[in-house]
Amino acid sequence: TFVFFLCHLSSKMLVGVGGGCGLRTSLLTLCRSTGQQPSFSLLAPASRTTLAHHCFVEERKDERKDAGLQWERTSPFLVQQQRNASFLANAKHFLSKENIIAKPGYNRYLNVPFSFLVQLSVGSVYAWSVFNSPLTREIGVVAAAADDWTLYQVLPIFSSCAIVLGITTALLGPWAERRGPRMVAAAAALTWGGGLVLTGLGTYLHILPLLYLGYGVLGGMGWGLGYISPVSTLMRWFPDKRGLATGLALTAFGGGAMLATPINEALFSFFSELPTYLGAETDISLITEHGRRFAEVGGQMQEVVIATASDLSKANLGGLPGVYAVGTGDTGAAMTFATLGATYFTCILAGAMGQRVPPEGWRPEGFVEKVNERQIQSTGNVGYTEALKTPQFYLLWIAVMGNAVAGVTMMSCAKNIMTDVFGTALPHIVTGTFAATYVAALSGANMIGRLGWATASDYIGRKNVYFAFGLGIPILASLPSLTNYTIEFPGLLPLYAFSGATAVALTFYGGLFSVLPAYLADLFGEKHVGAIHGRQLTAWSAAALGGPMLLSALRERSYNESVYDLIDKVSDTDFAAKFGAGKDAVEQLVAMKTVTITSLMDIAPAGTLDPTPGLYNTTLYSMAGLLTCAVICNALIKPVDPKHFIQEQK
Repeated sequence: TFVFFLCHLSSKMLVGVGGGCGLRTSLLTLCRSTGQQPSFSLLAPASRTTLAHHCFVEERKDERKDAGLQWERTSPFLVQQQRNASFLANAKHFLSKENIIAKPGYNRYLNVPFSFLVQLSVGSVYAWSVFNSPLTREIGVVAAAADDWTLYQVLPIFSSCAIVLGITTALLGPWAERRGPRMVAAAAALTWGGGLVLTGLGTYLHILPLLYLGYGVLGGMGWGLGYISPVSTLMRWFPDKRGLATGLALTAFGGGAMLATPINEALFSFFSELPTYLGAETDISLITEHGRRFAEVGGQMQEVVIATASDLSKANLGGLPGVYAVGTGDTGAAMTFATLGATYFTCILAGAMGQRVPPEGWRPEGFVEKVNERQIQSTGNVGYTEALKTPQFYLLWIAVMGNAVAGVTMMSCAKNIMTDVFGTALPHIVTGTFAATYVAALSGANMIGRLGWATASDYIGRKNVYFAFGLGIPILASLPSLTNYTIEFPGLLPLYAFSGATAVALTFYGGLFSVLPAYLADLFGEKHVGAIHGRQLTAWSAAALGGPMLLSALRERSYNESVYDLIDKVSDTDFAAKFGAGKDAVEQLVAMKTVTITSLMDIAPAGTLDPTPGLYNTTLYSMAGLLTCAVICNALIKPVDPKHFIQEQK
């Protein structure tokens, strides 16, 4: 009766203003709660009619709502939608940082093998050099055909991967800190594995942009996420042994190529197919058109490549020297990429499942922070944004970049360098298998350096270890002397000396990155070291971009100079007989890869020295100069000014 009275007093407002719907609904709800039907007999006629109509509308709405709820319970589409939402919520919780906080009594060393699975998988990126050769003869298979990619086109794929690595670690470093290692590693599995599969597709279709998208972009993202996820986690588990922690995390990364190289070679061998052999060069009538070589097969002109014994040795495919039909074989690179993608996806995902993080503020039992007089020890923590305002960040950035150029350039082109420098002089020793073994040995040196130098840094200091890397300057500067000696006096001594010197240089490269996280923790504190480490890795990206591109540009210039120098020494008659065209067409013949140093040496005058071993001399001198700049910048690094510390710790 009281509610009816209020409605009667407000009847004019209810009729004239739409704002009365709330009261009408309340009236209807009240009546239903008492089990009675609404009565409007006390209201004015106009109000009574209007309110009754709205109550009828509200009842119909409730009926439709009940029917909708029933439909939602039975609709297959909505049921599936709800299941998907529930699955995603559960997956997000399963991968979250909060879900992987270790319980009391957890053995911190259990995190190490799972981190190894992640790092071994993404560390296989250092075996990229074994892909350079197959990709540059994907069509010709035994030798490069006219439409094959050049080393100058292929090598930047690795550089683009490194650029995306730097961008990923710089931009997603804070996100990785918040989400935890399990979610980050799972994302790495998707991007790294998916990128390799896409690269395989691009290789099969011979579409170069797909290789840049797959290996360069997606692979770079997976590399960056897989690289940073275990490092900061192990540093939190081992605050008493920071150098050892990063060494353990990154030793597997450095050794990834050592494991991947023989696996890649085995997959190449399994999936490869020798192209159709047409016969010896002297038995086949060859025609040269627009710089390409053709032979008549079954009444039709077939494009061909001419493979020498040296070419077949480098390709490691067997077969006889002579003429091969273009487009009839397979290097096995496409299927190798696809197989590796599926394998590494599984390994990284398994490593992600075993990740655990310590509780906030956790320290090992009996741990007491000790001050090492040899370390630059920070007394506070610096935020990852504030770190960019300090000179120490940029001095260390240059030091990392200068040190990294030599190592990353050597690792990205190791197989090519070995076959170019020693393959011609020692063809029966330096085969494709030998060059692949050399790549694995360099990866082993990289791995040893990561663990050895990281452990040593706990005793002699991070800055002193970075000074020790300056020993790479005389090593790099002396390598051109070995290559020049090989040109005149080919033998095993320069081969062993070159291999040993580059292996030592690669230990410095491995130690550079295993010591870096601990060096950053010493300078800026460990609270935000993961995010700062991610931004510091842009220096590595710069090195990986500049180093291989510098090598490919300088090598191409040296190669062209050597080719034209040999052409000047060859007689016009011999040149025309060998290539089916005169020297006036030399530019086209060189562009189509018909004229090469190897083919010119077949008709060069007696006593002519093969210039191939000296193709990398200018690159080696350039790397020694950059390493000198790195040593100077490391010498200028001092402790961070306390004004940059986080406010609460001032």
